Amino acid sequence: MQKPSINYNPDVLSCLANLSNDEVFTSPALANQMLDLLPQQLFRSPTTTFLDPASKSGVFLREITKRLLEGLKEEIPDLQQRINHILTKQIFALPLTELTALLSRRTLYCSHRANGKYSVCDEFDDKQGNLFYSPLKHCWENGRCKQCGASQQVYDRGDHLENHAYSFIHQNLNQISERFPVKFDVIIGNPPYQLSDGGAQASAKPIYDQFVQQAIKLKPKYLSMIIPARWYAGGKGLDDFRDQMLNDKRISTIHDFPNSADCFSGVEIKGGVCYFLWEEHYQGDCLVVTHEKDKIISEMKRPLKEAGLDFFIRYNSAINIFHKVSGFHEKSFSDLVSTRKPFYLPTNFKGKSTPYQDKFNNVILYQNKGISYVKREEIPTNKQFIDAHKLFVPKAVGSGDSKTDWIKPIYAGFNTACTETYLMIGPFDERSICENVITYINTKFFHFMLTLKKNTQDATKKVYALVPKQDFSKPWTDKELYAKYQLTQDEINYIETMVRPMDKE
Repeated sequence: MQKPSINYNPDVLSCLANLSNDEVFTSPALANQMLDLLPQQLFRSPTTTFLDPASKSGVFLREITKRLLEGLKEEIPDLQQRINHILTKQIFALPLTELTALLSRRTLYCSHRANGKYSVCDEFDDKQGNLFYSPLKHCWENGRCKQCGASQQVYDRGDHLENHAYSFIHQNLNQISERFPVKFDVIIGNPPYQLSDGGAQASAKPIYDQFVQQAIKLKPKYLSMIIPARWYAGGKGLDDFRDQMLNDKRISTIHDFPNSADCFSGVEIKGGVCYFLWEEHYQGDCLVVTHEKDKIISEMKRPLKEAGLDFFIRYNSAINIFHKVSGFHEKSFSDLVSTRKPFYLPTNFKGKSTPYQDKFNNVILYQNKGISYVKREEIPTNKQFIDAHKLFVPKAVGSGDSKTDWIKPIYAGFNTACTETYLMIGPFDERSICENVITYINTKFFHFMLTLKKNTQDATKKVYALVPKQDFSKPWTDKELYAKYQLTQDEINYIETMVRPMDKE
């Protein structure tokens, strides 16, 4: 017997394709997870006010409204009166673009015009309702926008093109207050993540930090946003933001997704993403919740900032291991690692494909995708390292996921140099020391300590900061390192679980 067909209408907001990896749509499920962090009595009060300062699909606005419609049933029994009250007095937004303004109004009001024939609210007298969009211009100064840092070369466009001058961060607090004559109890959203800064190789400047900082200036009772997690330890121009976040004891909860695909299906955001709850009257440690696939794998209440560190260690189970290792007060392995451009040759520098006849001037150059040959006179600096025992390691490795990223050192003896593609480790007096250093780099312990600060593909000098330096007159194994730092079997098992390197040729 044939089964009857089931009429299934999916939620359209769960089916939207993302605008880009920088402007990612929030699913209804994720929006509700963030709303669950808030005190639920907020949705039973007719005076609670909500603002989404970066509305794209209107999903936060819709899900908040659904909760208010249920929570205010007794307070405002008449459904139409309840809808009118919620939409005119409690729900506000600043859409990012003209397109997302239309989409957000269609989601919230069931009409792209708030005062249209099919709008569920019959009290608006203008088409925008409480979802205000007005195109603004960047304020250019020396080729950059003074507000957001956007590149004039990239975003100085004609009036008919979207220029991404987002109103929430391009207006001062007085202008925002004039637009919204209310004090917001809750600010919640998913801001755009970055803007191209006009640099080489699709270089981009983070912008989500400005949305968080502007929201805090508005002094809400609660703030929740989902943002890239690379602010934990790195990110261009994020040092001040990181310092502000790590020292703000009003952040009560962080939900961390080391793999962004566990939060946004089909989207790769290197370093993962997180969403947080900031509470005006909270002062204390932060509940850090780690997600992997569809499960919560760890929860721990702890300070965001460990003593002596200027970055956030994302893994709860790593904290005790970090304390044991740092208790030895050893020098950092980063002391052995060069800064960018160890020989001051950029990544796009290319040597000669065949050797020069003069052996002294025929320097082997390790470059992007292989080796080439250069004359000594072509190397701008650090010529003294050309004839030294040293190692080269890639400056960019993987994505920041310790379960796949693996540093593969290259022994580089006499007559060698490298471009910016690599960093140099050394120099050392003997080749045997280089080989002992390689044994250390090839341990899971080394990679575990590295990943405490490396949460993106960047593997610059600073990400080696927590890796302790060893006595390199001998080789090293994980067994010796585990014993040296007195790690428990549970801690060893955790390291072994966290670091599952790819096959090493």
